[in-house]
Order: sequence, then structure tokens, then C-alpha cells
Amino acid sequence: MRYLTFALGKGRLAKTTLELFEKIGITCEEMKDKDSRKLIFVNEELKLRFFLSKGPDVPTYVEYGAADIGIVGKDTLMEEGRKLYEVMDLGFGKCKMCVCGPKSAQELLEHNQLIRVATKYPNIAKNYFYNKKHQTVEIIKLNGSIELAPIVGLSEVIVDIVETGTTLRENGLDVLEEICPLSARMVVNRVSMKMENERIAKIIRDLKEVL
Repeated sequence: MRYLTFALGKGRLAKTTLELFEKIGITCEEMKDKDSRKLIFVNEELKLRFFLSKGPDVPTYVEYGAADIGIVGKDTLMEEGRKLYEVMDLGFGKCKMCVCGPKSAQELLEHNQLIRVATKYPNIAKNYFYNKKHQTVEIIKLNGSIELAPIVGLSEVIVDIVETGTTLRENGLDVLEEICPLSARMVVNRVSMKMENERIAKIIRDLKEVL
């Protein structure tokens, strides 16, 4: 029996995923060692392998078959646009992708004016403004605190993930438009889905029961 390999997004996502997996009998003791420098963790008995990676890399590992299964946020899937099967909404890590800015920017959005949009998610922003709203915008890719952009005049609005909205409010910004809801998703490599259908289908069934 070959190993089934899981790629997990580092941080809170991986922690919650492992807690969920434990409910269906999938455990990996090695991963609980906080001081471990290992990159790949194995459960010999169940023939499972796990590794942690940066969120945006998870869909890449899955598309190319380096991982059979990936757990990653919907925002990353939308931004990366990889060829894989999205099989399940795991229901945790809930938040929203939104267009945010000062109240005064609402008018610019309503009248389809040419505006600048700062974001970590240029593909999601492009798709939303060009294909859904048919509004021409200039998209500026940033990596750090996106909220800063409208405050210092780099952009009129931002496209970003909103969980509670506290940071926005503290900086005088509001949610102006909602793009879509987000949460953690399970994705599967297309070939693995055929080759390992039985094992993967069982994991999906078991997860659905505990969810």
C-alpha cells in the first residue's frame, strides 16, 4: 500500500485540521512535537504522510501530485487557480473576501469610476471587478498591511479578508462590498482521486459524519 500524502497550510489551519482528523482516527504523534525540525511526518500504521507548507503552496503540491490531499483556505484556491478537485468545505476558518475602504469610496464603486485597488489577492480582485462588476480598475499588489493603502492615499479601496472587521473599524474603514464567503477546503489531486478512490472516499465520508 502506498502512502497517502497530505499537505496542510501552516499555522491555525493545520492545528484545526489535525484536531478534526483525530475525530476520525487519523493521528500523527510526530506532529505534536513542537521542537521537531522534521519536514515530513509519517503514520506508518495507516500509511499516511503529512507535511506543512505555506498556504499558497498547498494547491501547487496537490496539482503536481506531490500531495494527494491538501487542506487550504478558499481564498488561496481562488487566487492560485490550480487544476484539482475541491471535494469538501470543512467549515472552519470562516471569513469573507470583501472590498473595503472609507465610506467616501462607496460612490466611486457605484459609478464604476476608474479607481486603484490594493490587495494581496490580485487574481480575485481582477476577476471580481472585471468579470462581475465590469469596472476597470488599477490593481496594486501589496504583501503587508493592506489597510494602510487607502489611509496613505495609495488606493481608493482594498480587497482583503475580513474576519471580525475590528482592524478596519479602528482605521476608519468599512466593508463596502462582499465578494464571497471563505472557509477551509479539502482538495484532491485529479490522478489520486482515480487511483486511490476508495481510501480518499472513506476519509471524505468519515469527515462528513463528524462535521
